This record gives sequence, C-alpha cells and structure tokens, in this order.
Amino acid sequence: MQKQTPLKITSVQDPRREKIAIVMLVMLLAGLPIAVWLDMSNLTTATLQRQANDLNSMITGIRGYYSSNVVGRVLAHQNAATQIAHNYEAIPGAIPLPATLSLELGRVISEKQSNVGYRFISDFPFRNRSAHAFDDFEKSSLSALRADPNAQPIIAASASGLTSRVRVISPVIMSASCVSCHNSHPNSIKQDWKVGDVRGIQEVTVSQPIALNLWSFKYSLAYFLFTAAVGFSFIYMQRRQNATIRSMNDELQGANDFLAAISMKISHYLSPQIYKSIFSGEMDVALQTKRKKLTIFFSDIKDFTRMSEKLQPEELTALINEYFTEMSAIAIKHGGTIDKFIGDAILVFFGDPESKGVAEDAKACLRMAIEMQHRLAELNVQWRKLGAEEPFRVRMGVNTGFCNVGNFGSADRMDYTILGAEANLAARLQSIANAGSIVVSYETYALVRDMVSARALPPTSMKGISGEVIPYAIEGFIDAGGNTMQVFSEHGAGLDLYLDLGRVDAGESQHLRSVLSRAIEAIDKHKPSSE
Repeated sequence: MQKQTPLKITSVQDPRREKIAIVMLVMLLAGLPIAVWLDMSNLTTATLQRQANDLNSMITGIRGYYSSNVVGRVLAHQNAATQIAHNYEAIPGAIPLPATLSLELGRVISEKQSNVGYRFISDFPFRNRSAHAFDDFEKSSLSALRADPNAQPIIAASASGLTSRVRVISPVIMSASCVSCHNSHPNSIKQDWKVGDVRGIQEVTVSQPIALNLWSFKYSLAYFLFTAAVGFSFIYMQRRQNATIRSMNDELQGANDFLAAISMKISHYLSPQIYKSIFSGEMDVALQTKRKKLTIFFSDIKDFTRMSEKLQPEELTALINEYFTEMSAIAIKHGGTIDKFIGDAILVFFGDPESKGVAEDAKACLRMAIEMQHRLAELNVQWRKLGAEEPFRVRMGVNTGFCNVGNFGSADRMDYTILGAEANLAARLQSIANAGSIVVSYETYALVRDMVSARALPPTSMKGISGEVIPYAIEGFIDAGGNTMQVFSEHGAGLDLYLDLGRVDAGESQHLRSVLSRAIEAIDKHKPSSE
C-alpha cells in the first residue's frame, strides 16, 4: 500500500508583513549610499574646518614671531645697520637667517598647535649648535633627497594606539645667497656648498586621534544601528514565526498520524488500485461510471454450506480468512482489482482502473486463476495436517465483455464495482464448472488460446443470458513446443490430488509414475466384492 506523504507547513505568508518587509528592504538599500554621502560631506567639512583652524593658528604664531623678532628688532635699532645672523638675539637690530628662522618657526608652531610639529634638521649644523638627532626615516629620506633633489616629498603614515600620524619630509635646497653665506661663515663646518645642494630636510608632522573622526561617521553609525535593530527585529519575528510553524506542524503531525492510521484502515476495505487512485487524486469520489471491456473472474467454494455446518465458527473463520488472504495476494500480484467477497465467493476483474490491453488482461486473469488452484492445493495439504476433514474445492469462471464500471450507490454511500450481463455470465460459468476446474467463455478463450489448452463443453442455456453459451474447460498451459501441460485436480474424503504436469521435471516423472502405479494397485485391491 502506498505511503501517504505527510503535510508540513514550511512558511506562513502574511501579505501585510511582506509589504512591510519590502519597504524596509528598499529603505535599507537606499539608506546606505545616503548615509555614506552625508558622512563624506560631514567628514570633508570637519577636515576643512580643522585645517583652517590649524592654518589660522600657525599664521597667527608666525605673524607674532615676525612682528616681535624681525620688525620689532629693526624698528628698535633704526640707527644701527641691520645684520642677518644665526645668533641674532645677541646683536642689536639683527634678524635671524633662514636656517635659524626655520628652527624658531618650528618652536612657534609646536607651541600653538599640539597636533602639528615642524623640524628643520641638517647633518651640517654650525659649530656652536648641537648636532641634530635623526631617526631611521629621516636618515633614509635625507639620503634619497640628496640623490634626487627634485623628487616629490616623502610621506610616511603610521598609527599608534588610537592616534594616527603623517610625516612629510621635503629637501632644504641651497640657493646662491645661502651658498655665499655658508662657504664664508667661520662657524660653517662645510664650506664647499654649491647651488642646488641639499643642506638638510624640513619635516612636518601631523597627528590626530582616531576618535576625533568617529563622530564624522554619525550617519553611517546611525544607519548600522538602525540596520542592527531591523535585523534583530527580523530575527525575533522569524523565531516567533518558526515557533508558530513548529506548533502548527506538531498539530499537523498529529493530524497526519491520525489520517495515516485511518487511511491504512480504509485501505483494507478497498482494492489497492482503487485506494491508490482515490488518494492520489486520479479518481473523483463521485457517482460516475464508464463502459469498458473487462475480464471478470468469479470463484466459489463447492459445498461450502455443508462444510460450514460441520466446523466450529472459529475454525471456519480462520480457514476462510486464510483462504481469502492467499487468493487476494495472488490477485493483486497479477494486477486484478478485487471487487468484493460474497460469502465464500470472490469477484475480481481486470482492465480497470489499470489495464495492459484486453488480451493481456485476459491472460493475466488466467495466470491468476491457475496459480490460485495451485496455491489452494498446497493449503488443502496444510489444513488436512491440522485436522480439516474436507478440503476446499473451488470452481472458477472467467468471461470477457463490456461492463459498466465505476461508483454505484448514493451520495452518502457508494461502492466501486461492475454491473452488466458479462459479470453475470462469469458467475454462471463458475456454477457449471467442476470442483477444481476453470471454465471460460468463448470471448475469453479467443484471447488466451495461444497460452492455454481447453476443450469445448456442450452448448448450454444459462439463466439471464439470451442464447446458448459454449463454455470451455481449461486443461492446462501450452509450453514452448506446443504441448499441453495438463493439470489434474481432485479433492474429496480421503483424496487430495493436484497434478500439474508443467511443474514435474524428468527426475520426478519416474517417481511420480511409481507412486501412481502403487495407488492404482491399492484401489484395485479394495474394489467392492460385487465387481
């Protein structure tokens, strides 16, 4: 029996929630570039403001230094000649030379701007000055700039903790006036300078705390916080939805288990083909029929009423249930649709709801009938050993013709069955068959004559059938050589005989002949004395 696929809910669709989710997604997609643009604009504005403040502070410091140390000194000693010296503070009215000015400006800038530093350093200081300290970056930069004075300024960026720092080094190139001064000054330790030589370097260092720029990204931070809130909300809603789905699935699982149990119980009341067609949706449960050419099988146990009077109800029930179980399995194996059990009779038809063609359906029916006879012979032996006094002797009838097949009954109670004279004829053929034999109509015999051997019985009139019918008694299968493999079946008090010559091989043939010979001799010895 086919296993039904259980129902399971994987998602709960809410149109309103879907619209909200779509709007939120669009907002998130559009919000990121907007937030980035706002932050970039804000960062640019903040950077320009800091640069303007720094530049204003440096210019103010430089202007103050120039006012007091250059203009102020000249005005204070107007009658004295203005000199340019590195030790200008010791000479009245003197002003600093460029190198000294650079050193002084570095001090002024550092005092005004804690995040900006300026250094003027050289490896050839005047004799009365202390040597300048160089780190590795400054040494390598000086060497590189002396090798190529026209090179671009050298930049190094670094980060330490929560502070970023940028260092920019450019060359200090000797001009004609500088060369004249240095080559003639008594404190100059190098007096062979040329125009264009690199005397030293000037270094500008700008440092800035990383946290200072964090607030410049306030829109991005707000966007990510909003996105995180939306994400957590979605996770929360999803978890709630999953919990709801799990609860619904648990309920559905219980309903599925109940329906599966009911379905399995119902399956025992329906033929497998009908059950499959209904539960797969191929067949509508409605009062509708169709006309099809079917092969109908009808069987009945001979003298069953008399046998039932001799058996206890429990014994009879066990025997008939085992008989129906074995015969049903054979019918299903060959593709037959079990219509119903009528007392001890079985009605099976081939050709609906599944069909392999009229001829193949008829052949499948004959194969089923012969296998049923064979299996019944085995059951009779088993039952005899268990104490059954009389064996089951079954008559079988088969007919092929057009019938109405489908759902018959009422809107509240219906049965999938067949109606028509052809079904009645199958029952009539069964009634004239000898116990243990199979009788078929000419219509069936014409379809199976290439696989079985049969002999025509005298034409007979049957109740409910107009005209005479010529029945055919099946004698056995026809083998590949065209020989009939006859089947002999006879059961009675003290007798259980089932001989299928098609199943007897050459090795068993001699033994079988010996057994039958001894049986004949025994029968002859026990002939009535009147003979």
